[in-house]
Amino acid sequence: MAEVAERSDTHQAARDRYVDLLMGCLTRELFLAEETHDVDLSEWPGDSQELRSVLKANGWRLTKQGSEPEVRAEGHDWPPTAETMVGRQRLADVRRCVDQVMAERVPGDFIETGVWRGGVTILMKGMLEAWGDTRRRVWVADSFSGLPVPNVETYPADEGHDMSEVKTLHVTADEVRANFDRYGLLDERVCFLEGWFADTLATAPIEQLAILRLDGDLYESTTDALTALYPKLSVGGYVLVDDYGAWEPCRKAVDDYRAAHKITDEIVHVDWTGIHWQRRS
Repeated sequence: MAEVAERSDTHQAARDRYVDLLMGCLTRELFLAEETHDVDLSEWPGDSQELRSVLKANGWRLTKQGSEPEVRAEGHDWPPTAETMVGRQRLADVRRCVDQVMAERVPGDFIETGVWRGGVTILMKGMLEAWGDTRRRVWVADSFSGLPVPNVETYPADEGHDMSEVKTLHVTADEVRANFDRYGLLDERVCFLEGWFADTLATAPIEQLAILRLDGDLYESTTDALTALYPKLSVGGYVLVDDYGAWEPCRKAVDDYRAAHKITDEIVHVDWTGIHWQRRS
């Protein structure tokens, strides 16, 4: 029995070391000296002053000043090469939630709606490999052509939040596939849903989810994802929301959906913008 326990502890330690290394690579925290600049948001379209003001108010770097450990850890810059911009705290929260549903055998696949360069979904797939899970799939949902132009007639909360021309957010599906492949994690269990959420999520062949991560920024995108996917979330599964603190349209969409469906599960604040809750019923 002692030998079995020792092997189990050794496997756990190896798994943790692998995930630690993967996170350090995805955020580029291990290579900050090579991250020579932040995305220059001064190059945004001329009518985006309101958006730049929101970013400044939340501490985002807006000039090419180089990367600092605390800035990257908090997800306060838009990295030039890293596969994720969410920062160490939110990425660690993804890790904790995945660990929890795996340990408790909560059934269902994992999905992120709004993936940018794919870093969070790469972590999800890497953790499945580390756990030896060969059944669950990771769904990678994005337009892969940036954010939509806000439909303010139907979703007035999105007015003033037009990021459709922000080229930094235009990452193609092939680029994301290449990022998965770079880490040796691209296979048939990585499933891409290409297109606007309103067109892809409701008809996606997803039976059950254990992790539902939302990173759509807008009211419309957040509502589309919750409406299509929350009913498929298993009891014990997690909803993670990236933009709850930073973007008022996203926060309003989450609050409206929870109120309409009488969801009272406790919201846990992860950092300055990210939250999660665990579905209890």
